[in-house]
Amino acid sequence: MKKTLGPEQKRMQIDQDFKWVEKVSWLMDNQFQVGNARFGLDPLLNLIPFGGSVVTFSTSLVLVFVMWRNGVSSKAVVKMLINVMVDTILGAIPFLGNIFDFFNKANQKNVKILKEHYYDGKHQGSGIWLLLLVLGILILICILMVYLLWVATAWFFSLLF
Repeated sequence: MKKTLGPEQKRMQIDQDFKWVEKVSWLMDNQFQVGNARFGLDPLLNLIPFGGSVVTFSTSLVLVFVMWRNGVSSKAVVKMLINVMVDTILGAIPFLGNIFDFFNKANQKNVKILKEHYYDGKHQGSGIWLLLLVLGILILICILMVYLLWVATAWFFSLLF
């Protein structure tokens, strides 16, 4: 039997989960300081090939899922997932991705989106148009990559024959 929470209890649950998300985000993005530079476990874990990326990606997804479970709008969820995907994809590039991870703080960006959603009323509504835009861009990138591969192959064969 599922327990139904009253409005006050629901608000307390959201605040408790939000504080947990803030703590984990801080740990992943800003826990350590060397000079004026702040960084967290995210760039350090990504120094471990593949395994570090899996751990940081999974942690970021859990943070998004916790807030989605608490009723964050689909628009905010899509924006947070875009941040996570960009961090994961660009962070997977050898060497450059490691540098990128020291400067890109996807989890802190997601906390900012959550604060704006809960306290400023931003990022409300459906995220379907944003999702379709991202999907369209990805399709265009795939088409461009296939075309460039075709051109590169034709050029390579022109050198051989």
